[in-house]
Amino acid sequence: MSPLLSLALSITLGLYLIAMGLGLLRLVRGPSAQDRVLALDFIYVVGMLVMLVLAIRYNSEMYFEGALIMVLFGFVGSVALAKFLLRGEVV
Repeated sequence: MSPLLSLALSITLGLYLIAMGLGLLRLVRGPSAQDRVLALDFIYVVGMLVMLVLAIRYNSEMYFEGALIMVLFGFVGSVALAKFLLRGEVV
């Protein structure tokens, strides 16, 4: 891996860490439940991006599969939370 790509990946991971911290702050301090659900979705998406950057950095396909599974669980959780917020029940 070239030094420029290694530096870019390190900077990207650092910026994603900052983004996840800001998302966590919104999750904790969100004024409404909808803001908290949106912050949780944001954290899932940034987590998936971190997994993809790690897949590029370590040249491993397992990270891609882990990112896919993580986003699938995030989507199902978001749908369940949205349904709970709208109707007060999940099933």
